[in-house]
Amino acid sequence: MGRSWQVATMQLDFQMPGRFNCEYIAADGKAKIPVMIHAAVFGSFERMIGMLTEHYAGAFPTWLAPIQIKILPVGEGHIDFAKKLADQFSQEDIRVEIDDSSETVGNKTRKAVNEKIPYILVVGDKEMQSTKLAVRERGSRDTKEMEYNDFINLIKDSKPKI
Repeated sequence: MGRSWQVATMQLDFQMPGRFNCEYIAADGKAKIPVMIHAAVFGSFERMIGMLTEHYAGAFPTWLAPIQIKILPVGEGHIDFAKKLADQFSQEDIRVEIDDSSETVGNKTRKAVNEKIPYILVVGDKEMQSTKLAVRERGSRDTKEMEYNDFINLIKDSKPKI
């Protein structure tokens, strides 16, 4: 982004040790009030999250995204199937959300794209009768078919190896 950041902070605190009646015995045998050092590697958790959000422009990598998959049922008859899928993903520790609103699939898709969800799954009759999922990856306008297990592996492989 062309800017330099100062994230970590080190601060000397001359006030708090006195308020807590902290003291030590110095080499000269006299009681002294210490100086407290506050160290914050990221400054604050909130600042770090703000910087990550700005850095990724809200399009977090899949492993970091608050919602990794948004499931869009085509109609009311597909909601139960979408919920079963969501439960299966949740059991795999994948963060998922269902848009079961009565809006059109186009509107639901637009919202999910604007939310920068990494993967959008459209669930209709075809998906209910198949072992394949209709997957749209963030940044793509195309939907591709994937086997359920292949999709699970794709999501799980996105996590950094520690």
